[in-house]
Amino acid sequence: MLKVHGVHGSPFVRKVLIALEIKGLEYELAVQMPFTGSEEYKKLNPLGKIPTLVDGDLTLGDSKVICRYLEAAYPEVPIYPLDLKDKAMTDWYDDFASGAVAQHAAGIFFQRFMRPRAFKQEPDEALISDIIEKKLPPLLRYIEGELPEQGFVFGAFSLADLTLVTPFINASYAGYDIPRETYPKFTTLFDAVKTQTAVAKILSQEAKALGFS
Repeated sequence: MLKVHGVHGSPFVRKVLIALEIKGLEYELAVQMPFTGSEEYKKLNPLGKIPTLVDGDLTLGDSKVICRYLEAAYPEVPIYPLDLKDKAMTDWYDDFASGAVAQHAAGIFFQRFMRPRAFKQEPDEALISDIIEKKLPPLLRYIEGELPEQGFVFGAFSLADLTLVTPFINASYAGYDIPRETYPKFTTLFDAVKTQTAVAKILSQEAKALGFS
């Protein structure tokens, strides 16, 4: 059985778990926090990051690499668009969203969610304001400009939609909402992605793990 090392609440783990759900693959989630210094885990992933996927004698780190492998190894239910150019754009959106977008969304999540709960510290609201007012708007404008007037990015729901949305799910846990009037296409996409069956299932599990229900 496939095994995913990671923890609910990580946007990167979330992406892999949803991909597995869409493909209907059986898997086990082995709870693993990132950067714990665990020597045992470093044998699987020397970077200490999550997720790590184990499929038999194959061990892979990095959510993009994992999703690419799952698509090639288990192609019956695709999670990527079929068109070659659309696949390439999905990889670009994945890099884009996993970089600066995830960094800033995670900043909000850490300050307002993790810092009070895990470290008993007040959030740095000045830092949060800088992210919301200066860092995120150029990225959000780019995303808004890339989206079609209606529907998913490439027609049917795919990893392209999920990878753009998933960092903002974390930000929403920390009380940040994408401004609906400024970014109507992206907020519509955000809502549509969350209603997908596989996404809703993983988000329900996250809610329990994070203490929302």
